[in-house]
Amino acid sequence: TRVKVINQDAMIWLEDQKEMFDVAIIDFPDPNTFALGKLYTTRFYRLLKRSLNDGGTVGIQCTSPLFARTSYWCIIKTIESAGFSVKPYQTAVPAFGVWGFALARVAEFEIPKQAPKDLRFLNDDTMVSLFTLSADTSAVPVEINRLDNQVLVHYYESEWRRYE
Repeated sequence: TRVKVINQDAMIWLEDQKEMFDVAIIDFPDPNTFALGKLYTTRFYRLLKRSLNDGGTVGIQCTSPLFARTSYWCIIKTIESAGFSVKPYQTAVPAFGVWGFALARVAEFEIPKQAPKDLRFLNDDTMVSLFTLSADTSAVPVEINRLDNQVLVHYYESEWRRYE
């Protein structure tokens, strides 16, 4: 099968399955509860890493690096702490504004300078700009999100509370 969609608690599913994957695309809800925050922990990312083939790649939604900068970098650093090489990137999402993502692999990798040809929304200039973060979204010091501290949920709650 080319695509397999799984609707289940991701942590439980990863703990129980033995299948290996080339690509994982993750779009979890934002980490505003401890039940969701566990999906952004070192434990989760280590389970994910175990399920990837050599050269496997992961694309991960990581909240807004502009509105929740500390949360965003906590996710990035947590993915790195689980043994991934991570390339943070951001783009404008019409309904949300500036939104952040991570491209991750088990092995070191470089982002191509040229986009594949004949794509509707991605060209060479856009490809470079996605991975060029502005000063107000650049890295900040953060703790790693673990099951025993769930620091990401606290970061997220504190940052988004400013916009209520």
